[in-house]
Amino acid sequence: MNDSGQRVPEVIVALDFPAPAEALELVRRLPEGTWYKVGLELFTRAGPPIVERLVEDGRHVFLDLKLHDIPNTVSGAIRAAADLGVRLLTVHAAGGESMLRAASGAAEDSRSDGSGLRLLAITVLTSLDDDSLVPIMGPGSRVEDAVGRLAGLARETGIDGAVSSVAECRAIKLACGESFLVVTPGIRLVGDETHDQKRVATPAVARAAGADYLVVGRAITRAPHPDEALERIRAELAD
Repeated sequence: MNDSGQRVPEVIVALDFPAPAEALELVRRLPEGTWYKVGLELFTRAGPPIVERLVEDGRHVFLDLKLHDIPNTVSGAIRAAADLGVRLLTVHAAGGESMLRAASGAAEDSRSDGSGLRLLAITVLTSLDDDSLVPIMGPGSRVEDAVGRLAGLARETGIDGAVSSVAECRAIKLACGESFLVVTPGIRLVGDETHDQKRVATPAVARAAGADYLVVGRAITRAPHPDEALERIRAELAD
């Protein structure tokens, strides 16, 4: 909480590096207790050992694998992630009701065994907008509608939260409740380039929208002093 009683979102640093050595060097330069996102590229190159290393060093891990498969396969992957000590894990809401129920059941079982794992549903990737959604979902498709429908399905099936852009965060909170977590990627500081993401926002805007976690990549990882960049973002969120 900040001085006015508002909840301050947690910053998750995206370890979007091609090699584990680069990722661990950045981790070494940041404070203990920081959250980190391990995505597809780093996990494919480094595998479970990179997650185990982070957890052993007292870091919190958001494993962003965007699981999307048959229910039994996804359940097995969730149990494996729980065994690694992962705290947040993504599944695609588009995998459907059966897959999501199986996923939430596996996560609940892991929590009964002492895991702190929570699941996040991928709604619509932040690299997509209304125009790019049409070839996927048909004429008239809108990001806002698709995000709302998928987040609602996730909540109904026991998933703990969703990943969405800041633009849809407030609508998700209103529809699914304040306890339904929202993680927002696409965070950029004022003046930063948007790169390959189309739905972006600043940390202050994300906080105002009700985001619980902000995924920040280049603004920290490519800064001359990553520790100072992280503290500037945290200060902006707490102000």
